[in-house]
Amino acid sequence: MRKIVPLPENLAGERFDVGLARMLGISRAQAEALICKGEARLEREAKKSERLEEGDVLTLKIEDKPDVCPYRPSAFLEILYQDFDVVIVNKPADLASHPCTGWKGDTVTEALERQGVILCSDGPAGRKGVVSRLDVGTSGAMLLCKSNEAYVEMKRQFSYHEVEKTYHALVAGYLREPATIEAPIGRDSGAKFRFAVSAYGKDAVTHYKPIELFKGFTLAEVKIETGRTHQIRVHFASIGHPLAGDSLYGSNPRQDALLGLSRQWLHARSLRFRHPITKVWMRVSAPYPEDLKHSLDILTRRRE
Repeated sequence: MRKIVPLPENLAGERFDVGLARMLGISRAQAEALICKGEARLEREAKKSERLEEGDVLTLKIEDKPDVCPYRPSAFLEILYQDFDVVIVNKPADLASHPCTGWKGDTVTEALERQGVILCSDGPAGRKGVVSRLDVGTSGAMLLCKSNEAYVEMKRQFSYHEVEKTYHALVAGYLREPATIEAPIGRDSGAKFRFAVSAYGKDAVTHYKPIELFKGFTLAEVKIETGRTHQIRVHFASIGHPLAGDSLYGSNPRQDALLGLSRQWLHARSLRFRHPITKVWMRVSAPYPEDLKHSLDILTRRRE
């Protein structure tokens, strides 16, 4: 399989082998080997000593064999948009947004660093440039900041709910009309990692509308006014429509297996925000990953 990605602007001027090593988090010798074997190449002819240029596009050959591919393909991020101030990635479900207690896997911030994307210096340790996060198990558009000016402004926009965050969720059962779920969310006293609707929780508001009906499921567009932990998952479970694949909040294990799901069917489809420096309104969308597309294909075939 081949993966085609634009090179981060920060690598312009670097030697090809040095830039590739930084981008993939591997040694220079491993990078040289990939170039010599033709498993990493530019669209233009370039030797390992060639200087990278702005606009260069890299093609990687990704295989399962560790001697051919000494880096983790899952940790290579698709960059949806990037400039001097912000970067928006299509976060895979198996990455955490940033390092945190108890998480031993890869993270978005670490993967970006390996790809040569330098985030701003503002923010807590391990979370530099992070203004909003997505849970492990949730994929989609995630914005991070590269300049301190952008960090301050985007923190403000997220805090004041000026950023329009649109999710797509596949839920059990049928949702036939648009509606709003308004219910406070707090920690579930019965489970360490669960949350629940609670009179003692924080206010949470979720709007949804159906996009498409399948046999036993609804694909819904979801917009949230607040950003409570597990908000979408908790709210839909509270009205009897848990997300497909979400075993923590009551999905049907048999149906999850039939759909090939090993995580909740929840994807951050797009972000609409005012650019922190130019003040121009922007919308950046993230395509579905393969596992979510596969489950929709199964439902489509069942319907037909």
